[in-house]
Amino acid sequence: MVNARLKEMRLMEPQKRMEAIEKLEPSEESVEILIAFLEDESHPVRFKAAEKLAEFGEASLEKLMEIMDTAEGEIRRYATFALKKIGDPRVTDHFIEALSDEDWGVRKFAARSLGELGDLRAVEPLIAALDDEDWGVKLAAVRSLGDLGDERAIEPIKKARRKGDKDFKKAANKSLKKIQSGR
Repeated sequence: MVNARLKEMRLMEPQKRMEAIEKLEPSEESVEILIAFLEDESHPVRFKAAEKLAEFGEASLEKLMEIMDTAEGEIRRYATFALKKIGDPRVTDHFIEALSDEDWGVRKFAARSLGELGDLRAVEPLIAALDDEDWGVKLAAVRSLGDLGDERAIEPIKKARRKGDKDFKKAANKSLKKIQSGR
């Protein structure tokens, strides 16, 4: 049933695929279809599928965590995005591990998600992410460290701030203020 429905949807134009995705209701079959669309040729379709998986929440959580454990490439970026939107604390370890992913988008979404989840186990990995080669990952890490409010991050943020550009310094200062004021 899933294969026939998926095949039918794949023959549609991207806009029609997005409309069909929007009409899906939470079910095992719908989750399977949406997971397949995370690798669609159209970015808007992939994004819509990730949004819908996030909307499904608990119904899609296990499959998305499985992707984080086993998949490679861009599909992980969309799974990370969906998991970030779901915000379930059970994904903390997946996001910590994703901080070392090859894909900057996965690292960025993971870094930002860790701040939103509020789990202090993420402090040290986020401090390490302040040295990431990608500016967006560093920015997400510094913002998340501010959200977590843990004093262990003060000195590393100050050190990273010295090497950052104007926007990074501004974000670092904001995070330092949050930490020092107890949020």
